[in-house]
Parts: sequence; C-alpha cells; structure tokens
Amino acid sequence: MIRVTGLTKDYGARRAIENLSFEARQGEVVGFLGPNGAGKTTTMRILTGYMPPTYGAAEIAGFDVVEESLEVRQRVGYLPETVPLYPEMTVFDYLKFMADLRHLPNAEDMVDDALEMVHMIDRADGYIANLSKGMRQRIGLAQALLHRPEVLILDEPTIGLDPAQVVDVRNIIREVGKERTVLLSTHILTEAQQLCDRVLIINKGHIVAEDTPENLQARLMGAERSLLRVKGEADDLVPVLSKINGIQEVTIRPDGSLEFQYASGLDVRPEVAKTVINSGYELFELSPIHLSLEEIFLELTRDEVSGKKGARHA
Repeated sequence: MIRVTGLTKDYGARRAIENLSFEARQGEVVGFLGPNGAGKTTTMRILTGYMPPTYGAAEIAGFDVVEESLEVRQRVGYLPETVPLYPEMTVFDYLKFMADLRHLPNAEDMVDDALEMVHMIDRADGYIANLSKGMRQRIGLAQALLHRPEVLILDEPTIGLDPAQVVDVRNIIREVGKERTVLLSTHILTEAQQLCDRVLIINKGHIVAEDTPENLQARLMGAERSLLRVKGEADDLVPVLSKINGIQEVTIRPDGSLEFQYASGLDVRPEVAKTVINSGYELFELSPIHLSLEEIFLELTRDEVSGKKGARHA
C-alpha cells in the first residue's frame, strides 16, 4: 500500500506540493488527477525514490521512501510518461537486461511472465525500434511489472495510444489492480471513471477532493436528478410531478423530456413512475442523471476570480 503524510516539496522559493496526505490500499486502483502543473509528477517522483520531499513522509509497502529507499525500489514498479527504451534491443533482451539490473532470480522466466501479462509473448524477438507506440507502452508496463511489485505507479499510461491500444492497456491495469496497489495519473477523465476505485484530485499542490467517483458526484450535486421520458407532450406533467413530496424542481428539456430534482437520499422515482402511469402517460424512460467526472474536475479545479496571479507549481 501507499501511505503519504504531510508531503511537501519546494523547488527553491517555489512550492510544488504542500501537505499532501492520502492512502492507497492493496487491490485498489486510485486515480491521481489534476491540471498540468498541479503536482502529480512531483508526487510520483518522490514516491518512486527519484527525489526526496522537503517535508513530510511517504511509505511504500510499509517502508519509508527516504530512509529505506532500496526496500521501496524493490517493491514499486514505475511507468513514467515517457518510457526509457533502447530501440536497438529486442523486447526480450531489453527486459532481460532490466531483470539483470535488479538481480532477479530466474530472470528469463520472470521476463516470460511479464510478457504474458502484457500480451506480448509473440513479440519477444522483435526489435523495439520496429514497434508501435502502443507496443512500446506495453513494454514499459512489462518493465514495471517485471519484479512483481506490490505497488504500481503509472504516469499517463495510455497517452498517445490509439483506441484499440487504450482498451488493451486499460484491461491490463484492471487485471493488475485486483492484487496490487495502483496509483494512476491520467488526463483522460473517462479513463479514471472506468478504471479507478477512488480518485484524488490535486490542484495547485493541494488535494481538493478524495472519494469514489460516485460519491464525488453526490457531494457536488447536493441533490439527486433524474430524467423522465414519456410518449407525447409532457408539459401537463410538470405541475403534477411538482406536487410529489421531496421533488424540488421539474423542468422541460429542449428535447421534450423532463428533468426533476429531489432531495439527496430520498428516492422519489417509484412515486414518479406511479404518478405518470396514473395520469395516462406511457413511460419510456426513468433514469438517474450524474455529473460526469469532467464536470467534477472542472468544478474542483476552477480558479477563484482574483486580482492576484497564482504561483506556478510543478
């Protein structure tokens, strides 16, 4: 697991992250979201032992990232945004080289296992220079998985991939996340919604939200919303539905459907359905409306209107 407490990093007079605290548990995929310059990469570099924090502490699998850096490196797999590869090597030779650097026992067997995990066993003898970006990204993922780490840290793992490659990499991450701790940085918010058990949203070096995507939706909306479609004109339903206890607002959408808002935790949909049918309408659809993760992200990272220019963050 990952445990971060009061993590702060300064670059001279510039503060990149400040007082970050969070956890990511085994068998959990946690999304790490934020605009460019929010502090995501700085945090990942600290967690993987690339640089020390200025203040605070971080643990990987129970080991301190500064005081027990070697133990941490043995237990963490890291996929940076730009994967460092040697194009003149074959896929197998590159992974065997990385295994030898880690002094892994049964290195060839572990390379084969990693290639199986990323579905590249049939490309083992191919030269990296001849592979697509998607295949190279898989090699980077195989490298991160090679030593069977307890914690996997992935920085933009699907950036630049075509749709088919994205699906493949996401499926691999889902499978890996069943047994390991995965911290996933991404700009693709639908990806976080599909892959992540929880999301951390960071802005200007501070965590501004931490929860499941579903709970974030509920918290920001403050009330539940649902969509109602019936056969024919629905104007006459507005005053009827407005009388149902708990409904706060009923509006007609441009396409003629109805949207109604009601108090969070009070599910009025059964009563709505009964009212619609008793009013002589045919009910076509009754479904919840959710804020998208994009809307949540924009709401939480929107800069406050201010006359002061904000400090830059890495």
